[in-house]
Parts: sequence; C-alpha cells; structure tokens
Amino acid sequence: MTKIIQISLQQVQNKNLASPLKNSDDKELEQPIVKCGRLPKVIVAVAKFLAPKTVTCHVIFPGSQIIRRRRLVMLWVAEGYFRDTKDTTAEEKGEILFSMLVNLSMIQPPMCKDITHMRMIRCQVSAFFHKYIISRPDEENIIFALEVFALKGRCLPTTRRTGRHLVIESSWDRDRIVFESIDFSRLRSLTVFGEWESFFISKSMKVLRVLDLENATGVTDKDLKLMVKLLPRLKFLSLRGSSGIRHLPSSLGELRQLETLDVRHTSIVTLPASITKLKKLQYIRAGTTFPAGEPSTPCRSHKLVGVEVPVGIDKLTVLHTLGVVNAGLAGGKDSLKELKKITKLRKLGVFGVKKKNCTEFCAAIACRVRLESLSVWLSKGNEECLDDISLHLEKPLEKIQQQPQGKGLEKPQHKAQEKPQQKTQGKPLGNLQSLKLRGLVKQVPSWIIDLPKLTKLELEITMSEEVEVINVLGEIKELCILRLCVKPLQDADGKLDFCVWVNGIQQRCYLNFKILEITCSSKLNISFGSEAMQNLELLTARCCSGSTLKFMEIKNLSKQKLKEVRLISSHDTALMDDIEKQLEEHPRNPPLKLEELEGRGSTLNFMEIKNLSKQKLKEVRLIGSHDTALKDDMEKQLKEHPREPPVKLEELEGC
Repeated sequence: MTKIIQISLQQVQNKNLASPLKNSDDKELEQPIVKCGRLPKVIVAVAKFLAPKTVTCHVIFPGSQIIRRRRLVMLWVAEGYFRDTKDTTAEEKGEILFSMLVNLSMIQPPMCKDITHMRMIRCQVSAFFHKYIISRPDEENIIFALEVFALKGRCLPTTRRTGRHLVIESSWDRDRIVFESIDFSRLRSLTVFGEWESFFISKSMKVLRVLDLENATGVTDKDLKLMVKLLPRLKFLSLRGSSGIRHLPSSLGELRQLETLDVRHTSIVTLPASITKLKKLQYIRAGTTFPAGEPSTPCRSHKLVGVEVPVGIDKLTVLHTLGVVNAGLAGGKDSLKELKKITKLRKLGVFGVKKKNCTEFCAAIACRVRLESLSVWLSKGNEECLDDISLHLEKPLEKIQQQPQGKGLEKPQHKAQEKPQQKTQGKPLGNLQSLKLRGLVKQVPSWIIDLPKLTKLELEITMSEEVEVINVLGEIKELCILRLCVKPLQDADGKLDFCVWVNGIQQRCYLNFKILEITCSSKLNISFGSEAMQNLELLTARCCSGSTLKFMEIKNLSKQKLKEVRLISSHDTALMDDIEKQLEEHPRNPPLKLEELEGRGSTLNFMEIKNLSKQKLKEVRLIGSHDTALKDDMEKQLKEHPREPPVKLEELEGC
C-alpha cells in the first residue's frame, strides 16, 4: 500500500504522462491495486494519506459548490489545522496546502473561470472525491464519520450523530426534534446551506469555533444576538450575503477569540465601538453594493458603500485585512489617521477618497511595506486627488535619509547604524501585487509604474481619445492581469492602441500579460501591435447594450499562447462575425466564447407583494442591473408586508 501511495502522489503531483499507473500490464502494481479495490480506493488512500484536514472540505462542500479560496483557507486556520511559526504564518501554510490540493486535482477551478499562474480566487472540490468518500460505509470511512456529519433530506432522530463538523444542507427538512437529538459537545464547526432556523444555535455548542453562514438565507439581527450570546469561543464568523443583518450587536466585543469577521454584502454600514476589544481580530470584510443612481453601464451599474469604523480601530494591532472603510463620512479623516498605526495590514479597501481626506489617505498608505492588495474608490469629481501620492510615498524614505544629519554628534555611530537598518525593511508599497482604482478620469496615476511587484491591475476610467493611458500601463514590467473599464468622455470615441513604436519600429511590449479584460459602455476601438502581448492567454470583452466595440489586428495577438477570446454582451452579430473572421487568421485559431449579459433592457413590475406569504416570506432578491425605481417600489411595498422582509441586491456576474 505504501508503494502505491508513494507512486500515486509522485505521479499526480508531477502530472507525469509516463506514470506506471497508466500501464495496465504493470505486474508490480497490479497486486496492491486489486487489494485496494481497484483505482478508486487507491485515490481515496492518497486522500487518507494527506490527513483529515486536507479532505474535510470534500465532505463539507458539495462537488458542485463554488467556494472562495480565501474562505477555505481562513476556515482551516480557525479550526486550528495550522499555527503561526517563526518563519511562516498559519495563513501561508493554508495557502501551501491549497496549492498542493490543486496540484493533486482534489480542488479544481470552476467551469468557465480564469486560470492563471496567480492564485485561484474560486474553486470547487473534486466531485469524484466528494461522491466516493461520502458513499463509503462508516466502518470503512471511520475518519470522516468521526469528523463530519451532515443533515440532508429526511433524517430520523439518533444518538449516533456526533463529531467536529456539522453540515446542514439545503435539502434537509429542518426537523427540530432530529436536531435536538444531536450531541454537540465536540462540535467545532457549523456550516449551513439554505434556509436558516433560529433553533440551529444551541447552548450546548460550547466549543464551537467556526460558524459559516455564507450560503444560508433568512438570518436576522435577532439570530445574530443569540449567536454572540451562546457561542463565546467563536474564531470565525461569516454572515456574507445575509442582507437581513443590519447591525452588529454591541455584545460582539465579548467574542474575545474572534479572528475572522466577514459581513460583506450585508446591510451593515457601521462597525460597533466594542469591536476594538477584539485583540485577536485579523480579518474584517464589510461593505455592500447598491444601484449607482445613474444610467446603468458595465462600469457603474453599482455603487459600493463601505462601513464606518469606530474610534480606536488602531487597537486591532494584528489586523491584516480590512475593507471596505468608508472614508467619505464625517469621521473619515480620523479613521484614516488611525489606519496609519495598523502596521501589519496586507489588504486594504477604502471608499470615498476625495480632496478633503486625500492627505490623510496618502499618509495612511505611505508607510506600508507589507501591503499586498489595495482597492480605492474615488468620489465623483475628485479624480485628481491621487496625482501627488508619489510625493507622500517618498517622505518616509527622505526622513530616514535626512534624520541622522539633523542630530547632534553625541552618538553618531549608533544613529548611523539604526537608520539604514530601517531603510532595508522595504520601500513603501514595494510589496503591492494587486491594485484597484475606480473613478479615474482622463489619466492613470504615473506612480503606479514604480510598484515593482504589481501583477494585477483593475482600472475604472473615463477617458478621451487623445489621452495616452496605454503608455503608462506598458511600463509596469511585472503586470500579468489587466482589467480596464473604459467610458469615453462625453460619449466621444475611445481608442486603445496596444503598440509601442521606437524610431518607426514596433517594440515587444506587455510581455507578461496573460489576461486582458476590457469593459466598455460607448464606442471603443482597440488595436494590437504585432509585437504586443505575446504571452496573452485570455482576451475578454464586455460591452453593454448600445455600446460599439471594434477590434483590429487580433491575428497579431499572442501567436503562440492565445487560448480563448470571450465576448460578453447583448451580442452584436456584426462584432461577433468580425472577431471570428480575425481569429480564423490567427495561427492558433482560438475559439470565440459567447456569453450574454442577462437582464439588459428588461422592465419588471411587481404588484401586491404585501399579500405574498404573510407568515413566512423572509427575503426578496433583486438580481441584475438594478433599476432604482424598481428597487424603491419593491421596498415601499415590502414596508406594508406583515414581516417586512428585506430586499437583497445582487450583481449579475459580468455586469
């Protein structure tokens, strides 16, 4: 058995086409394979060899379920599978494990998603592993029987249900008697899919560390208060997508072990003052999207609203992820000043940056040597307030260099040794790998070319034809993923020419680009030079109804590596035919994949919602390019409903 496991691991990891597992005549392997019950059990033996922590996700999450990578890693950390060490953080260990499971094909990218050399954002567990593992009798599958148990379909009361992980599936009939017969004394993790019931929280869940409600519906503020009261040992709390949650209770400060709080896409707009008591909190995700109040476009179909953070947020000294902070409110300046003191931040999102708070914002990020991801939403009419950010970024280094000269001569050697040591700690924003800037007009800040590790860039920009945006982008040497949302100024024609000329000769440029995604809302002409983007693998174009998009010289694009071109729109037959014609001339003849933007141009009216399911209606969802009038009308009608259910707004993927 050991030999077959070793060979299986080695060959799967290396993806070796010459693997002896492919040779059905290999007598040396035949005997252990037969003893294992043929290849399926060999594969499961590999899974067992990797230890329970690597395969619990195969039981908790169905094979069809799309999971965020970040969610999975933070779950592993919260459940105690990894610990910080001197050289490596628990999160880094989780990322290493995730990569290993991807290499073993135990975790796979979802269908129709981008695959790059960068980290996978979303994934799904292998359906084969999931189905095989859960199909085994408890006697054969004792590790998983002890670790994970699930409620689905119709269950009978039994005392046999016990373990560390409980999964409530959407198919379960929500039988309270069955639920109360379960022994929760060892329960560490609870994951719920589908409809939430208040009796899902029990006072006997004394050691529960993880409460994952990202796929649950109908959770209310009252339920949240009960969770905080009965589950004092929580390390991980996710309410992502629960629009019925409007407030975090002040009692949240009692969850002294809490490390991860995810309330993104809820109705929460303010974090309570008590959150500053959570000294172990490392990860805060909050903020939601609402209609932008202007004609819908792919760029501005939604407006993101961050959350107001309380005074004292700087007390959370181990915080490494924070977003989205609403800096446009009255206390926004003070919040930005406090952010400057949180030195371990690696991921930050700020909404409402404008001229009045730009100085504080720049100062807050100027000292960031660890920051890896930064997202910024500029307020309308304040698009130029980031132009001078480079001056702020230089200040810390200038002070380091100048301070020793201004000191006396009493201890010159001591000071001279300390200051260079600080300088070697890193350049401000020197570790930044991902940058999102929304609300730009006419130009891209020139300082982004000085970010040495920038590999992913997303820009929302209103531009005129004469502005040379592309020249700046071409100087970012390590850039691999570029997403541009382009809106021509005053409905003028927009132009993007990915080409660099020197002395009349085209130069090789954009050498590391692997993914290029362009979204437009008006008329846009895009051309490619014969030496541009020769490593590009995926080209995606998104355009809304009424926009005109034209590509030129696609045949020159990445002649050796282009795998696919995607067109996402209310399909223009002429555009589709033109792209297909150009792709026929491409050396690789890559396919054109068509996807439709759903809901464009539709008109929907509801009447008498107040009469609908007066006792049980929990939620109304509006999915699409939201019409403000429709949303307002629905909310008005729901106020007359006996239960006053919330309206949950969701964005169509791709809009």
